[in-house]
Amino acid sequence: MPSTTDPTARPPRSGLAAALGAYVLWGAFPAFWPLLAPAGSVEILAHRIGWTLVGMLVVLTAVRGWSQLRGQSARTWLTITVASVLITINWGVYIWGVTHGRVVESALGYYVNPLVSVVLAVLVLGEQLRRVQWVAVGIATVAVAVLWAGTGALPWVALVLACSFGFYGLLKKRVPLAPVAGLTAEGFLLGPIAIGYLVWLQATGVGTFGQGTGHTLLLIAAGPVTALPLLLFAFGAKRLPLATLGLLQYVNPTMQFAWGVLVDHEPMPPARWIGFVLVWVALLVFAADGWTASRRRAGRPAGSGAGEAQPTRSTV
Repeated sequence: MPSTTDPTARPPRSGLAAALGAYVLWGAFPAFWPLLAPAGSVEILAHRIGWTLVGMLVVLTAVRGWSQLRGQSARTWLTITVASVLITINWGVYIWGVTHGRVVESALGYYVNPLVSVVLAVLVLGEQLRRVQWVAVGIATVAVAVLWAGTGALPWVALVLACSFGFYGLLKKRVPLAPVAGLTAEGFLLGPIAIGYLVWLQATGVGTFGQGTGHTLLLIAAGPVTALPLLLFAFGAKRLPLATLGLLQYVNPTMQFAWGVLVDHEPMPPARWIGFVLVWVALLVFAADGWTASRRRAGRPAGSGAGEAQPTRSTV
């Protein structure tokens, strides 16, 4: 197996296929969530949480990972609780965005997410950004200002998605659980609330579950549709260099952007194009600097690159 620290090493095909598959599935989400109509955004979110928990319980049992959840401290469970709230906000805003004609803005959130994550690492963890990384962050900030001024509205969907997942990523670094156990733990905290809400919807006659076999199966599919790319990503992330993952992460928002423009035909006035071009320039600068830094670290003794903020990967 090639070294996970050498960006020039050829990544294993299994890891590359798994990670790419995860990002392609995430990129196809704008095509899936609108299929769950007439269910509203909150009902879809509740089904996503509830059925994901069911699926993860099965997976955790299959991999015999229950022991990981035992003996965790109250501090760890508090961290998981806050992380659960953040991922709920992220999922909910995303579902609302792609079901209300805001696919392009949602894509912007996942383009900007890596830059937001490294800034949070600086502000919260005291990590250091290289000068070129600060340039990339500055360009992205100008891009958001252009989008705000040119369209007359703050791209709040993008900012909420980027910031909620940025803080979620920071908290997940403090949770000593593998991805499967971690997602299951979050489900334990979110699932009862989501399931209770769904029971209330059905009891009051407002819920859409059971309104046709196809619709019911699609609502149930929200669980595996959520879990599968997460499991693929976890598999790929263990086998690929960070630099490779850093480049693959842009497959997701690029597919979403293309869907919003080419399929949903969302408006793209000049100011919006200018803003996106600036974001893409910022990401090119950021990715090029990260690749160069990875090549330099590959030639250093282990541990000599500590203290520098690293790119993070986003999910939806």
